[in-house]
Amino acid sequence: MSTEKPTPPGDYECCESACTPCVWDTYYEELQAWNAEQQASKEAEKQNAETKTEQN
Repeated sequence: MSTEKPTPPGDYECCESACTPCVWDTYYEELQAWNAEQQASKEAEKQNAETKTEQN
């Protein structure tokens, strides 16, 4: 599974009016989820490699 890393909002996208949620809040939530997916993917790849090594 290859999802694209979230793109930070452009300077023009934040109105700096303390909106809830701010575009930056949304970005950081998406980035955190993306990082978790990347970590899970790396762990799964490592586990698969270990399983293949054990089978040989």
